[in-house]
Amino acid sequence: MTGFPVKSNIISEINQNVADLEPEGAYRVLAKANELEEEGEDIVHLEIGQPDYPTFPNITLAGIRALVEGKTDYNPSQGIPQLREAIADHVSETREVRVTPDEVAVGPGAKPMLFFSTVALLEEGDEVIYPDPGFPTYKSMIEVAGGKPIPVPLIENDGFRLDIDRLESSVNSRTKYILINSPGNPAGNLMSPESLERIATLAREEDVFVLSDEIYSRIVYGEYDHRSIMNYGGMKERTIMVDGFSKTYSMTGWRLGFAVTPEPLAEKIGYLLTHSVGCTATFTQYAGIEALEGPQDRVRKNREVLRKKRDLVVEGLNDIEGVTCNTSGGAFYVFPKVDSFDLTSSELADYLLEEAGVALLPGTAFGPGGDGYLRICYANSLDRLKQALTRLRKALSSLKNDS
Repeated sequence: MTGFPVKSNIISEINQNVADLEPEGAYRVLAKANELEEEGEDIVHLEIGQPDYPTFPNITLAGIRALVEGKTDYNPSQGIPQLREAIADHVSETREVRVTPDEVAVGPGAKPMLFFSTVALLEEGDEVIYPDPGFPTYKSMIEVAGGKPIPVPLIENDGFRLDIDRLESSVNSRTKYILINSPGNPAGNLMSPESLERIATLAREEDVFVLSDEIYSRIVYGEYDHRSIMNYGGMKERTIMVDGFSKTYSMTGWRLGFAVTPEPLAEKIGYLLTHSVGCTATFTQYAGIEALEGPQDRVRKNREVLRKKRDLVVEGLNDIEGVTCNTSGGAFYVFPKVDSFDLTSSELADYLLEEAGVALLPGTAFGPGGDGYLRICYANSLDRLKQALTRLRKALSSLKNDS
């Protein structure tokens, strides 16, 4: 016994913004699916947003070469100059707006760049408009930074695009930034040029920032090509564009992302990186250079394969009684409507995991606006997708027959 007092309830001492944090739904379902697999169950994984193909060999070899050459030291927190220059060139070409390396900050994944941008911008009580349903990190990072999240719904019969009228009415003097995600998670939605123009006009008129999550920018096969809001007049200086390498190049475990922002903000994000992670792994950044500057034929090929998988899944889901599913315009997700079953989204997802051996996510994992929907990631093999559809049809038919 030391005689010193002992904290009996540590949770009461945690900052309330952090105490309210909840786990991301995809990881909860993955853990449960893994437990079932350990018990001998065969599970089709459609829950985690991860490509089913490995990192491209030329990229992996570049990372190995960097390790062999001893590129394992600390590096500048904002990213090595060579990668920042490669990113600046890539963004200048793909977004058709001139970007310099000083406007680039590199981090260990796109998530930290979203988070650090938010921490750098928000004061206590600032409001942020974001999509609902949307990537769960959005709400969490806003609240941790002391901001107030203002959800704006997606409209199903408009391809799950943001309700721009509602967005415009939500902007006020407390709004610090508008968050957009196109192509989007969880619905694979793609914003129209008209919607981007209206948001750009609003941002200029109301003097607010736009945080544009473009992690799926290279996975587009819808009505529109990807276009960044950075490209609209007067928007580069008020846009934080976040992208990364995980989805396009299947580098999820490499942890590499970046933000393109006005130079003063990029510098401050670099300081946040300094005082949190120090820097992003050096060998990973050399692999990133190869990803951007190496051959891009695999990117195009994989996109066409994903298109075929999307079409298979959408057709198969719409063939199941009680399920309707839109054709997504990008990313590798679909967001089928399942409110005809007498279960909540969470209950239905649990039922399908346990009874059908198909791991997918309830729409409510992405916010209240996802009630009545499921999110399916179709970045799996065609054979496994066909198995999943067969299992889903059987399990959901049983529910219909029992009701």
